[in-house]
Amino acid sequence: MDLTRRYDRNFGALTREDSVAISSKRACVIGCGGLGGHIIEMLARLGFGAITAVDGDVFDVTNLNRQLLSLEDNIGEHKVHAAVARARQINSKVPLFPVNTFLNAQNAGYIIDKHDVVFDALDNIDARRILQKACKEKNIPLIHGAVNGWRGQVSVIMPGDDSFDKIFPVGAAPIADEGNPPFAPPSVASTQVAEAIKLLCGKGEILRNKLLVMDLYTCTCDIINF
Repeated sequence: MDLTRRYDRNFGALTREDSVAISSKRACVIGCGGLGGHIIEMLARLGFGAITAVDGDVFDVTNLNRQLLSLEDNIGEHKVHAAVARARQINSKVPLFPVNTFLNAQNAGYIIDKHDVVFDALDNIDARRILQKACKEKNIPLIHGAVNGWRGQVSVIMPGDDSFDKIFPVGAAPIADEGNPPFAPPSVASTQVAEAIKLLCGKGEILRNKLLVMDLYTCTCDIINF
């Protein structure tokens, strides 16, 4: 199989120089579920230099509705193992390092160290605050994404921005769970990856100090400035 033209269809939107730059970057994806599975897929197809996949969870039958890595025959298996298998099938040139644990205040700094970008594919606010603090301390950009029902949101958090203090204010009322349908995570994950590429390749304007809120039900997008 001739793979020398693997990235040809990226060109036009991206340059060959962009592709070379991407091949030298290390990405850390925190969470291998609805968002994380799609993010890992795209990073592998883009040819990132290395991907670290972090998650201590195993697949449950309720994941089948939306999680790219979830299959009927891997229920009960660790998500990071499925991420490795999938990435190898897509792009064997991209090393994927599985970290089979949940992020916490003790391990966050060690896990994300020496990466060029970190993706927030988490599902709870407390862990996101821990991740933001670690990214600030390690001086690493954080690409935030979240899904709730038909809606999703994305923001680029540079070290020191502390954007979660504005996105998820302390003491705010809990957010009602509106479900997680299969069409919402890939929309948010795609936007997260696009923002990371713009950031790493110096292209366009990133969502720094901004929150993109997309509503797939009304087909609308709004940008909230901080």
